[in-house]
Amino acid sequence: MTDSGRPARRRTRWIRTAQAVVTVVLLVLLWRVVGGPDVADLLATAHIGWLALAVALLIAHTIFAAWRWKVTAAPLGLHLSARTAVEEYFLAQLINSALPGGVLGDVGRAARSRHRATLRVAAGAVAVERGIGQAALAVVLVVGVVVTAALPGGFTLPRPWLAGVSIGIAGAVLVLVALIMTTRVLARRHVAWAARVADGMHRSTTGPGVRSAQAALSMVAVACLLAAFWCCTAAVGAALPVGAVATLVPLVLLSMLLPVSIGGWGVRETAAVALLPVAGITGAQALASSIAFGVVALVATLPGLAALWTARHAAEPTASGPACAPEPPASGRATASIPRPNAPHTTLSEEHP
Repeated sequence: MTDSGRPARRRTRWIRTAQAVVTVVLLVLLWRVVGGPDVADLLATAHIGWLALAVALLIAHTIFAAWRWKVTAAPLGLHLSARTAVEEYFLAQLINSALPGGVLGDVGRAARSRHRATLRVAAGAVAVERGIGQAALAVVLVVGVVVTAALPGGFTLPRPWLAGVSIGIAGAVLVLVALIMTTRVLARRHVAWAARVADGMHRSTTGPGVRSAQAALSMVAVACLLAAFWCCTAAVGAALPVGAVATLVPLVLLSMLLPVSIGGWGVRETAAVALLPVAGITGAQALASSIAFGVVALVATLPGLAALWTARHAAEPTASGPACAPEPPASGRATASIPRPNAPHTTLSEEHP
């Protein structure tokens, strides 16, 4: 390790430790505030059928998101098979759920697919695909807020909450528009990084049927995600109304973007306890629902272990090495092996397909 690399590694180690501490502190505080024994009872008596359905929905969510990545990467020259996209996405989800930061799995996904194009292209495809997914969740939130506010008789956010959410949405939209406009202006002025970003975003969202496929896959993926969270609330006896699922649950899930904990744990539960009681459930039910969602989400990423095993197995040397190669036929006398200078060099895998 070089001297220049030590400070960065030390800083990363401190950040990971801080994230782990934040996760534990938040969960312990919430457990004490809302009543840990009540939460434990709700989790112990949770309906297995609803939890199993949540796992199935989250697996479907990952498959649709993987297809979105495949569609997004193709215009950039990064062509992925359906199997590769799904396996890599499951593995990325597993790593994101288990390790601090929440993006290490996506970094690995980009790194492992770089040999199909370049690292820059692979990273851009992953970044755009993740951005489209978060944008789809935000669109559902906006539509949910507008619809629940316009239609009387159903679930509606209290006025202070409605005002706060509206201000937050408006602020996020303004920031996004400002970033896009700034990037475009810098690209016109031939700033290299801005030109690359603008070109990548344009190419990855254009082409015959690309945008429509991205939109359709994103909406289905978000529907699976929200339905899975609803199943977790139903499992603990606190099924949310549709309006609450469309307005509160996206806020709970978007809170996981804050990079202050491991896999969003603690932050998601804090948002759930703060928001979901607006829909008429208790804090204990909100915490139990969020914990159940975290557990089923982790279970739904277990197919990533199969992808990891496949990758490691493929990297191991096969048994068909030189020691297992068939012996040359006996010719009655020893023959010398004379090297041929013009013979092409072959690797082990080429000699033994």
